[in-house]
Amino acid sequence: NTGPVPLLVILTCMSVLTSKAPTPNATTSKRPTEPPEPANICSFHSVLPEDVLEAELLKESIAWPETPSLLPNFSLNDTSGSAHRSWRVGDQLEVLIQIADFHGRRKSSGGDVLLARLHNPTLFAGVAGRVLDHRNGSYTAAFSLLWEGSAQVEVTLVHPSEAVTVLERITQQNPDRVSLKGNFRAGSVTEATSCNVCLKAPPEKLCNFTDIRTGEPWFCYKPKKLKCEHWLIHSFGGFGLKLKPMEEKLFQSVFKNIVFDLDFLLKMFIFLIFFLTLGRGVITQPAGYYYQGIWRALDGSTVQQLTNNSAISQCLSGKVLHLYGDSTIRQWFEYLISAAPDLKKFDLKSLTQTGPFMALNYAKNTLVTFRCHAPPIRFGHLPISQIRYIANELDGVVGGENTVVVIGVWSHFSTFPVEVYIRRLLTIRRAVERLLTRAPGTLVIIRTANPKALSLYETLTNSDWFSIQRDKILRTIFKGVNVRFVDAWEMTLAHHLPHNLHPQLPIIRNMLNVVLSHICSPAGNFKKATKL
Repeated sequence: NTGPVPLLVILTCMSVLTSKAPTPNATTSKRPTEPPEPANICSFHSVLPEDVLEAELLKESIAWPETPSLLPNFSLNDTSGSAHRSWRVGDQLEVLIQIADFHGRRKSSGGDVLLARLHNPTLFAGVAGRVLDHRNGSYTAAFSLLWEGSAQVEVTLVHPSEAVTVLERITQQNPDRVSLKGNFRAGSVTEATSCNVCLKAPPEKLCNFTDIRTGEPWFCYKPKKLKCEHWLIHSFGGFGLKLKPMEEKLFQSVFKNIVFDLDFLLKMFIFLIFFLTLGRGVITQPAGYYYQGIWRALDGSTVQQLTNNSAISQCLSGKVLHLYGDSTIRQWFEYLISAAPDLKKFDLKSLTQTGPFMALNYAKNTLVTFRCHAPPIRFGHLPISQIRYIANELDGVVGGENTVVVIGVWSHFSTFPVEVYIRRLLTIRRAVERLLTRAPGTLVIIRTANPKALSLYETLTNSDWFSIQRDKILRTIFKGVNVRFVDAWEMTLAHHLPHNLHPQLPIIRNMLNVVLSHICSPAGNFKKATKL
């Protein structure tokens, strides 16, 4: 039977929080919020004057449905709890999800954070679903049916809408909940002061470390004994936020042990026909899917399986590969030097966490570098001499057809209002455009965010809800620019392994096969990025 097969299943289960998140191209995004009163010196919400309109449009693009206000004595039993679902199966599977509270009462508003995937554990197959929030307590999860055989639907509630209310509030009211420090030293005298994008103090009490070229703001309180010029190290100073007792229960790990996993196989035959829809509503076009544990892209490109030293070395022969970003990009550098042992790491006497790093293959004339992005960054110790803004680094890249630039910036911006991230990405985008103008043969690859395991600390500093917001902004800002994307979100979400800030080796191997396939594609195949 190749036509639509109607199925109906009624399921009741307890609502829980899990360590997973919805796909970033889900149409559920957080509503814009009014910024707090500006600080007397600077504002977390400031962008360059010429970027104000674009920033407003970007904020509108991630508009999340209204979430309920929380009364001081609210009950957990009134938060998102149970679900009733039905779906139809054909060439595109659609699952209708109805959210209810712990009393079994259907909710009438949206804003819950959901994850969806379709997978087959036996075939090591999986594809991310797209979630549409109908803003009335119901959701549709849509999946492309991309392999032949059975499939299992899994839908997970990451955060109830009530938890999103809390996450939004702390981002606006407590953008300094992560403590970032400036360490000053002159001779035997040392001091440490707080630093941030915005500090509420008059100019005479601040060290202004705003980058001259990009205009990216950074301030530290002046030390009492030393001078601003004695700034030596940027460091992470810890986390300092206490939730109200009932609010904290919304994020306790006890809520994360059960998922909305429909634990039976849909015994359906799936034909290998891509992107067919039934014209009913949600149309999902995933970046790719796993089959036998191998990622297969759906943008028309072929993902080569470069799994041995000689294949990787040949691919990188004559290439200069610059990696910029956070620890999820450093992970790619570490993978390359382990997978290709003849790519020798040169000892720059740099710190293990921050770099910078360099690796060389003299015989193949290959150079690979890594450099972390500038503050805000939560690394333990970053020497001031090694602080580099990516835009400035890109302006120093000669570029050309043998040059590859990889950028991954997302995780460390989650504790700030979204304007801080918008400003940084717009600065990077301008530098990318300048690079591609003077050296159009340069290959630029953007790594997206990925879902991760969520402890209470991770939730309040790096929740997948924060990542969803910023990931959508990342894709929007670079839409239309001649760059390639590695969809780390879908590649992590669709895989059977547990989510992690630093995905496990099989996922990383697939990601780097995508990167290397872009690098090793035939001449002239660095075409414009596909439409998002």
